[in-house]
Amino acid sequence: MATVINVLLVIDAIIMVILVLLQSGQSSGLSGAISGGAEQLFGKQKARGMDYFLHRGTIVTGVLFFVLAFLSAYIIQ
Repeated sequence: MATVINVLLVIDAIIMVILVLLQSGQSSGLSGAISGGAEQLFGKQKARGMDYFLHRGTIVTGVLFFVLAFLSAYIIQ
């Protein structure tokens, strides 16, 4: 059982790294820090497309990663 959870943990980690690397970059530099909040509030909404899918996939794989890590630590005891 521990081997299965560890294999799933490694696969999930690889998928999460790929999803993070495929995401488009946010505003960079000082101008992004100043205007970033205003753009989210008034302007560009998160597009329903590949960026949205990558964002949700990253959240799901992150939560799954923590659950599998806790299960792995619990089973090893």
